[in-house]
Amino acid sequence: MTENILEPDLPIIDPHHHLWDLRPLIPAFPEPRHDFIEAIAGAAYYTFDELYSDIQSGHKVVGTVYMECGAFYDASRDEAMKPVGEVEFVNGVAAQGASGLYGNYRPCAAIVGHADLTLGDAVKPVVEALITAGNGRFKGIRHAAAWDADPAVLGPPFHAPQGLYGADAFRTGFAAYTEYGLTFDAWILEPQLDDVIELARAFPDQQIVLDHCGTPLNIASYRGKLHERFDIWRRSIHALAECPNVVVKLGGLAMAFCGLPEDGPAKGHGSEHLASLWRPYVETCIEAFGANRAMFESNYPVDRWGASYPVLWNAFKRLAKDASDEEKNALFAGTAARIYDIEHVLPVA
Repeated sequence: MTENILEPDLPIIDPHHHLWDLRPLIPAFPEPRHDFIEAIAGAAYYTFDELYSDIQSGHKVVGTVYMECGAFYDASRDEAMKPVGEVEFVNGVAAQGASGLYGNYRPCAAIVGHADLTLGDAVKPVVEALITAGNGRFKGIRHAAAWDADPAVLGPPFHAPQGLYGADAFRTGFAAYTEYGLTFDAWILEPQLDDVIELARAFPDQQIVLDHCGTPLNIASYRGKLHERFDIWRRSIHALAECPNVVVKLGGLAMAFCGLPEDGPAKGHGSEHLASLWRPYVETCIEAFGANRAMFESNYPVDRWGASYPVLWNAFKRLAKDASDEEKNALFAGTAARIYDIEHVLPVA
């Protein structure tokens, strides 16, 4: 699907994308790559070149935030320290982009890594190693807690235990982590939103970022239930928005989990159709949180399931067409710049 780029001069900070190579972990992964299997596996190979190509699609992407995805862990370190390798790798990508050889955008200007918060107080040296590895770009961690009783919802790559955010060991590690003044990204599924609400209330001074609108589900045992669960989701979103330490990412809805659209990958849906599918969720989140506590995200390459990069951002621009200039600046760049402390990538007014 090829479209004219809407509002091409609107600055964008993409606050959520990944880079990875899963081929060594999936021996049967075909060479050359097969687009369909790539999408199912989470686009198993997403390089700097592909990121560069997406960002140069016509939208004015001035910077990005890298989100941990278990990529390039350092096999030479002990288990707790292995995630430091991911931040070292991404910091190199960020340095590559900062050279200016690829234009005025700054990929991976902020890096969100991973540390196992169930380590309790022992997570501190891991966090400190991540900070050092990021060379000023490391801004926080994500410890995903996505879980469902139906194993078909998430599949084998995801192994978070039930109730992770409420577990004593996790809470001890979370308390230790709050001392660093960094961000925390939370990825859960819609039925787990209460877990994030309870965490945010227990730690009111910790900045928490809810990923993917809380991940509404239209897969496996939840297929066809988006409508009947919408009011449950909406009540949870409004309750979470009452916690001033929480902001929300508007995106992730093109994942196969959400089924918006149901058919993928890369079926060529246009931005008008995608905007109509996503509107109830995006508008509810903006109504609840306000533009200064919300940010559009690509969640690329996972959202390749339902949308190409340029069409995805066109859909977001359609959803924000009635917003004021101030609100648009917040939704597309300002909120991300503030939360992840990368105001320096924004164009000078």
